[in-house]
Amino acid sequence: MARGPILVLNAGSSSIKSALFDGALDEVLRLEATGIPGDGFVSSNRGERRAAKLRDHAAALSALLEMLDAEGVALKDLGAVAHRVVHGGTELVRARRVTPDVRETIEDCIPLAPLHNPHHLAAIDAMTALAPDLPQFASFDTAFHATNSDIARRYALPDGRETAGLQRYGFHGNSYAALVRALPQMTGEPLPRRLLALHLGNGASLCAILNGRSVATTMGYSPVSGITMGTRPGDIDANAVLHLARTLGIDDAHQLLNHHSGLLGLSGETADMRALTASDRPENAFAVEHFCYWAARHAGSMIAAMKGIDAIAFTGGIGENATEVRNNILDKLSWAGDIPSYTVPAAEERHIAAEAAALMDAQ
Repeated sequence: MARGPILVLNAGSSSIKSALFDGALDEVLRLEATGIPGDGFVSSNRGERRAAKLRDHAAALSALLEMLDAEGVALKDLGAVAHRVVHGGTELVRARRVTPDVRETIEDCIPLAPLHNPHHLAAIDAMTALAPDLPQFASFDTAFHATNSDIARRYALPDGRETAGLQRYGFHGNSYAALVRALPQMTGEPLPRRLLALHLGNGASLCAILNGRSVATTMGYSPVSGITMGTRPGDIDANAVLHLARTLGIDDAHQLLNHHSGLLGLSGETADMRALTASDRPENAFAVEHFCYWAARHAGSMIAAMKGIDAIAFTGGIGENATEVRNNILDKLSWAGDIPSYTVPAAEERHIAAEAAALMDAQ
């Protein structure tokens, strides 16, 4: 079925990243608006870079679309816009066309993802204002993990109004879904039945994928839990969090756990894995080892959830590029036997475009 290009948007607090895909779902162009709110820039992977006043997400999106037009693709030429949305809660468990009801549900999930969903909504609303008749779609990072069992999702808390919504949601779902799609294309073989997937980047998680479906993952109610990350600590005792909240206050404790912990906190210097692995500082070496140790330790949990393992796949910036880290983790998992391992380039944007295209074709 002929369709116009699909523009994928990933709106964050200070930037909007985008990728344009043609009718065959081949990537054509990448654009990014950075510096929201204030004096920023719009740039493309073709080398263009322009200063721009980005007072809010609407202004950033307009500037991005102006550069897209200059690259030969007008707004009227687009077939659809597809958004990466971090949290879909318990209702949005598959890609959806954005309708008023879907938008309302994304808004209802803001308490679950206060650092992400508001910015996704800002991009959705700005695009609606610019092109009200252009179809918009959303793919949710939490959706891939909706196949987890109740036992895997539920915290051991009593039922009650104050505990409603407290469960393991899991994240990086678009990345894992893209990996499931890409790995068989890469190997020419069926997807391994029991696949341990590691999305390793500034945010990092593991996923147990059994017969192509998530059965367990390391992130939980929020992206803070699981393994050591760039600026997040991974698993930490709940009473330690309460201690931080009492001594620092809730807001400062939130900042510490989300922005000043993990590799950055351990090294006292940087969260950049490239800098850490290139350094001879003992603190930096300890941070790298901490990252690898906890990735391997949580891998044992994922393997238990699948009752075994047939293959391992790495993706994400660290997973794709940090050979030393991959080998360290694989060495720590050598007890599991000679397991095939793969490095799969991240393709979240293409997966999001493919989901939008499938929904368009179904209509």
